[in-house]
Amino acid sequence: MSETATMLRRTLANTVGSAGWRAALEAVPREVFVGDAIFLRADAARGDVWTAVRRAGMDERDWLAMVYTDETWVTQVEGTLAGESADAVTGSPSSSSTTPSLVVMMLEAAGISEGDRVLEIGTGTGYSTALMCHRIGDDAVTSVEYDPAVAERARRAISEVGYAPTLVVGDGLHGWPERAPYDRLIGTCSVRTIPPAWMGQVRAGGSITTPMWGWMGGVAFAHLTREGEGTASGRFLKEDLYFMRARSHMPPPRPPIATGIGPARESRIDPAILDDEAALFVAQLAAPAAQRASGGDMTILLDVGTGSRADVRSDPASGWIVHQHGPARLWDAVEDAVLLWQGAGSPHQSAFGLTVTADRQYVWLGEPDGPAWDLPA
Repeated sequence: MSETATMLRRTLANTVGSAGWRAALEAVPREVFVGDAIFLRADAARGDVWTAVRRAGMDERDWLAMVYTDETWVTQVEGTLAGESADAVTGSPSSSSTTPSLVVMMLEAAGISEGDRVLEIGTGTGYSTALMCHRIGDDAVTSVEYDPAVAERARRAISEVGYAPTLVVGDGLHGWPERAPYDRLIGTCSVRTIPPAWMGQVRAGGSITTPMWGWMGGVAFAHLTREGEGTASGRFLKEDLYFMRARSHMPPPRPPIATGIGPARESRIDPAILDDEAALFVAQLAAPAAQRASGGDMTILLDVGTGSRADVRSDPASGWIVHQHGPARLWDAVEDAVLLWQGAGSPHQSAFGLTVTADRQYVWLGEPDGPAWDLPA
């Protein structure tokens, strides 16, 4: 390993590390997991055009300096790995080397320490997997990756730096029962609801820590304690942390959007409130099957499953006008939830909690017996 890389690792560890994870950050070479190419946005206006930047085309010191910046580097777009691509691709990122500070935040939030057995959902590049191996040992770490190409790339990198955890190619939403029970389960992908399989693979008293990201774009960071009789409960954390969605939890494609359908009325809230992350999270609780879109000065909600829709636009005479159509009155539900949240002081997501049982998952405000919204089955 080069002296430059060693120095940069030490600097990164001092910058983003904690007492528990500093040694791992100093030991694990991030450049091995980033690989020899990454994708950078080629067009900021579009946001879906990516150009491959290759290690071979850069000065080695400049490449390493970039790798050890506390940034997320995209390593796959729409199933195409950066090292195997043409110079430019179009689409959405499907795998990345996450910002190291967020990786450490996740590991700390989960409370992982020596003696724990951990199930990681989403191996990705394998960097966080290697950090855990360094601290708690290979045999304590099991990691599941959905994408075979991403999994193989991670396997090679993890092996190259000398670690040997249990690596599984499969759907992480099913967990990996062969090595259960686990003390800690961490999701390095975002989920819409807590998969039932996870509940059965974490021991009583153990924890599930995962970002949650719904179809409207609202996010929250869940940390649940597994209780008896198949239940888990806990508050959302203060950290605003999320990763790419689990692929089977992605929203369905939206059809062409028609607006101005259905009776009109004045809106009780300014639709711009949904630009606030906590307000968007609350709106999503009220209409979990809806997706949010924008059209100029208009806010649009669309429930693909029922065909329900709502659009809200400014009106010089009365503020905002909403049209709604379909069996689900999307904007009615959003208004009720947002007004309730505002009445409680407009708190961050950490004022909410989540309870999971065998037949229900629900988010509550304040305390478990407070106002609650069911997550989709």
